[in-house]
Amino acid sequence: MRIGYTAQAVRDAERPHLEAGEPLMERASHALAQEITARLGALPPPPDGRPWRVVLLVGSGSNGGDALFAGAELASGAGIAGGTGIAGEAGIMGGTGIVVEAIRVGTRVHEGGRAAAEAAGVGVRSLAATEAARVAVQGDVVVDGILGTGTSAAAPALRGAAREAVAGILDLIAAGEGRPLVVAVDLPSGVDPDTGAVADEVVLPADLTVTFGGIKAGLLQGPGARFAGEVVLARIGIEDDLAATEPAIVVP
Repeated sequence: MRIGYTAQAVRDAERPHLEAGEPLMERASHALAQEITARLGALPPPPDGRPWRVVLLVGSGSNGGDALFAGAELASGAGIAGGTGIAGEAGIMGGTGIVVEAIRVGTRVHEGGRAAAEAAGVGVRSLAATEAARVAVQGDVVVDGILGTGTSAAAPALRGAAREAVAGILDLIAAGEGRPLVVAVDLPSGVDPDTGAVADEVVLPADLTVTFGGIKAGLLQGPGARFAGEVVLARIGIEDDLAATEPAIVVP
């Protein structure tokens, strides 16, 4: 059985913990990094002994921050080399290593996340949409940290550079130019967190969605369930608060 909650219910459950100074974002990003590491560890190593490539698509809000903090953890797993974050030869991937790249697709960036990423050697770049799409599909993992629970299906949620980049990624994947593992941060960008509705099909389908604190109802119904892929719930310390509230949906 899977239980889904509205975005507002999750925010209400988070509030007292945030007011108490609990590091909810750090817990979320750590869980995200762990899930990415586990998925890479289950795959055959890349050809020619090269490192794994993880590409972060970074939006303006907290989801972008989650992605950046997770990227910093991945990159600093066993040391830094050069200007790109690298988990080195003795690192968490048993010698394969991880290179992390971050692409900014929002109008701003979470400053704490950027600082953590840059401290780990991960530069946060702004690229033209076509170049962003090309870099993304060349990765082994793409982390969708563009939009979060503030999304509504009333109008296209992805706009501007983010929309162009996602559309470009979809086109390149359809053309067989690459097929990275797609990991969504909390929910796929463009999915309504409460209903699962989408305004259109410019949504990057996830292989894995790592959702925080409570499963968003939109991941269990409508197009959202299709776009979410496998849904993994990461505990961040608000679960008991949510359990005391009325769920939005229960799926047997």
